[in-house]
Amino acid sequence: MTTDRIERIKTAFARDQRDDPPAVHPGDIPWRYEAITPEWMTHILCRDHPEAKVVAVRLDVPDSGTSNRRRIFVDYNAAGQALGLPRSVFCKATVDLVNRILLSTSALLSETSFYNLIRPQLTIEAPEAWLATYDPDSFASIVMLKDLGDSVTFCSHHTAMTLDRAKGQMELLAKLHGHFYQSPQLDTTLAHMFRYDHRFAALDRDHDFKSMCEAGLRAAADVIPPRLMAREAEVWPATLRASARHGELPLTVTHGDVHLKNWYINADDHMGLSDWQVTSKGHWSRDVAYTVATALTVDQRRLWEKELLRHYLDAFVATGGEAVSFDEAWLNYRQQMLTTLAWWTMTLTPLGDVPDMQPRDITLEFIRRIAAAMDDLDTLDSLS
Repeated sequence: MTTDRIERIKTAFARDQRDDPPAVHPGDIPWRYEAITPEWMTHILCRDHPEAKVVAVRLDVPDSGTSNRRRIFVDYNAAGQALGLPRSVFCKATVDLVNRILLSTSALLSETSFYNLIRPQLTIEAPEAWLATYDPDSFASIVMLKDLGDSVTFCSHHTAMTLDRAKGQMELLAKLHGHFYQSPQLDTTLAHMFRYDHRFAALDRDHDFKSMCEAGLRAAADVIPPRLMAREAEVWPATLRASARHGELPLTVTHGDVHLKNWYINADDHMGLSDWQVTSKGHWSRDVAYTVATALTVDQRRLWEKELLRHYLDAFVATGGEAVSFDEAWLNYRQQMLTTLAWWTMTLTPLGDVPDMQPRDITLEFIRRIAAAMDDLDTLDSLS
């Protein structure tokens, strides 16, 4: 990350702290949740109902990781109550300086692009936004989502996955990938979006991704198969080659961070996908490999992965993608396990200004699952 950008963000953040501006008018971006006013929320939630007004907002407890998350409860006047307007929203923002700096690399542009340009085109189970915006100078931001509340169950590494649920994941990904597969939009309305290999390079340039991944691999040695750990020196160079494949293969829109915690199960037992802040242009195989490797236990993956890949390929063709031979798809699937592992070895040992991103037990379990897949699939040799 350029020193100029960091200094610009720091200057803007110091100004916000000093002036503490309230968010009142349309277009204002609240620099902290306490800056949100009923007037500002009225512009967002009541824009189609001029008779309705928000009269009070109440903040739930904070929750921070790569972004600063908060649920906001909303009270309305009588007209708003009669209309049944939402009583709560779920927000992601960059309230802390470290989050502004971290997400300025491209995540804010990616997530706002998803909710403003991509989500309206898709018929998938995924959150919808009331507002998604950021300031390209200060990198203050807010994504205000329709609150899924208690209507869904978010997954964890303890979630009992079934074959039907895993097939549902493949079908959702196929709808996303098939709709945008080699689409002219990738070079027009979505031309500004990062390509995955460029995002990967930016992480290394701005946050020393290489050191984070290598340190994380060593820290996770106890959950990595000995045969794979013995080839530790080959992992990063092979990861670079796997990332570079996204500049060589046909492109689509990809989610980019499809670990199991970003999936949820709705009331009809259908799988939904949240947290779109690393949406990129890339090859579909990474999302598929990443989903299968983290969603399933090692034994489940060994039993189901070929069936799931075939299921994905059929759904991909049905939703706009092209026919791909199983052997070609299988090779790409094997190779992208490397870029999947990097996302989690990075998470295990964050450095510098990067906040803790996940609890350690979750990180180690996902690394264990991904590393087992790499060992089973001879992933390092797939890039020879």
